[in-house]
Amino acid sequence: MKKIIFAAITCCVMSAASSQTLFTYGNQTVDAKEFLKAYKKNNTATTTNKAKSISDYLDLYISSRLKVREAYERRYDTLPQVANEIKNLRAQIADNYMTDPTIMDRLSKEAFQRSQKDIHVAHIFISFKNSYGAVDTATAWQKKEAALKQLNDGTDFLTVAQQYSDDPAVKTNKGDLGFITAFTLPYEFENLVFNTAVGKHSALYRSKAGFHLFKNLGERKAAGKIKVQQILLAIPPGSDEPSKKQISLLADSIYKRLLAGSDFSTLATQFSNDYVSAATGGNIPDISVGQYEPAFENMLWSLPKDGAIGKPFLTSHGWHIVKRVSRKPIVTDEQNKANLKDIEQKIMADKRWKTSTDFIYERINSRGLYKKHSFNNDALWAVADSMFNFQPMRETGKLISETTPLFSIGDSAYTVGNWIGYGRTNRFNEDGSGAKAHIQVLDEYQKSAMKDYYRNHLEDFNADFKEQMTEFTDGNLFFEIMQREVWDKAQSDSTALLEMYSKNKKNYTWKQSADAVVFFCSDQIVATNIYKELKKTPADWRKIIIGLSEKVVTDSSKYTWDQIPNLGTTIPKAGMVTAPLINTNDNTASFAYIVNVYLQPIQRTFAEARGLIVNDYQTIIEKQWDEALKKKYPVVIDKKVLSDISK
Repeated sequence: MKKIIFAAITCCVMSAASSQTLFTYGNQTVDAKEFLKAYKKNNTATTTNKAKSISDYLDLYISSRLKVREAYERRYDTLPQVANEIKNLRAQIADNYMTDPTIMDRLSKEAFQRSQKDIHVAHIFISFKNSYGAVDTATAWQKKEAALKQLNDGTDFLTVAQQYSDDPAVKTNKGDLGFITAFTLPYEFENLVFNTAVGKHSALYRSKAGFHLFKNLGERKAAGKIKVQQILLAIPPGSDEPSKKQISLLADSIYKRLLAGSDFSTLATQFSNDYVSAATGGNIPDISVGQYEPAFENMLWSLPKDGAIGKPFLTSHGWHIVKRVSRKPIVTDEQNKANLKDIEQKIMADKRWKTSTDFIYERINSRGLYKKHSFNNDALWAVADSMFNFQPMRETGKLISETTPLFSIGDSAYTVGNWIGYGRTNRFNEDGSGAKAHIQVLDEYQKSAMKDYYRNHLEDFNADFKEQMTEFTDGNLFFEIMQREVWDKAQSDSTALLEMYSKNKKNYTWKQSADAVVFFCSDQIVATNIYKELKKTPADWRKIIIGLSEKVVTDSSKYTWDQIPNLGTTIPKAGMVTAPLINTNDNTASFAYIVNVYLQPIQRTFAEARGLIVNDYQTIIEKQWDEALKKKYPVVIDKKVLSDISK
């Protein structure tokens, strides 16, 4: 009964100026759209008599709204246990509404389209640090300008890369990164590459580490993934030429053994210095383009068929021998659910997901909630130098104080002191490269404050969140007031329950029933094994289930025939064991051992009937209470509107 009543209150609270009022209660109104949304949400059963279905649901709906209104009137929403439950739920679900609802769809489509091709990429990186490890942005700027001039004069990109790039890998790859696809590079680099035409170089990009330029050397249809086995013969650091030669000869020897038919997995386990893959016979997880250095990937993708073994080849890690196991083409169906899920998981783990909250800043600004206050920048930086770096306070710093407001959001002001507190914890770069610029810390603080404000005022920004919180709050209040006014009273009034039993004994009889032991088993196998043993000696059921307490639960009681698992239309007999009834949803099973059978209805004792009596008494109490609430909050239904929505 609790579930049925609770369903009536799970409705959304929405306003529509053009909607018609269906009913009023006291000074509250409920429009037809609001009621119909609740009706459609909670009435999933099909019916041929819609008018009666709506009428019945309306009675239930009005009853619940009256009770919730009374709970608010009594300020039950301020009760500590109710307030804590609401607060805890809000904290649990708020994160679900803190990201742009359209971003996953947009990023998924973008990633899918990008995954359909591979791009051959070259890269120039000019570091802000000089050869001594010190930051030298002036020298970096000069190198960047010189590199751009050569490119503009027509010098080959790879030639410029070899001359100017500070990427350590340029010594071996000459600036050629090989092929990449979606998720190969950091998102900001991926955007540059995929927005650069074939044969062109990208716009200059400035990262925290330095300047970056990319060139699109060519494109192809995405190669997909490849599974290989590998034998790696690593060259230890500092090896002399004779040692390197010995490793090369060993690689040739192993390759010849493989061509002669030796098992690749066995030799990988025996010789490979890639100890992780060696433990699995040389197997490497599926490889996409851009995961390894070009020399390694070029060999992989050159293998013509499954089972093909490439000649030994040298990389910066040592000598490799690889065998193609299988090749998986790229998924071209945008609706493929498994591929879409894989893409979404990559997005969630990728830096691009950090943009999912950027919409918050736009929403707050578009509503005019953010206001920047006038303050002296030099004074603020002077205070920051003093507070963050323990420098003597410069004279300009005295122009402001910790209470000076920097900006406000809505009615909340954010001061110099607030920013200093934030900066003490958040002013260092996560990569360990040192402190951020003061202006960057201020920008991040403003965004952090906007996010906090948005979270604390979610109901004002998101109708779905407001609806969910209203449903939960009303539901909690409904249960609280029902517990106090109906359920607890019915349970505790023993005198009234006994009186009901005495006056209505004929209503509390057992139909055809049986004393039975019902077995609830964790799975079908356990149920089948117990059932077989029980069929032999039913009376020994306690001995049979000894040691199976974690896999079987029993309930020994009196049941009506329709409550006995798998009895169906069969007339039960003492000593009978019903066949296991399997729950296809979770593979649990239940069956019964019949001890005694009662063919004729018999009177229930008060103890046996108590649950039924309590339910009946609850109905009486609630009906009386409903009448009292309707007097307190008079209900007026617009019959014409009801007739219109019932058609």
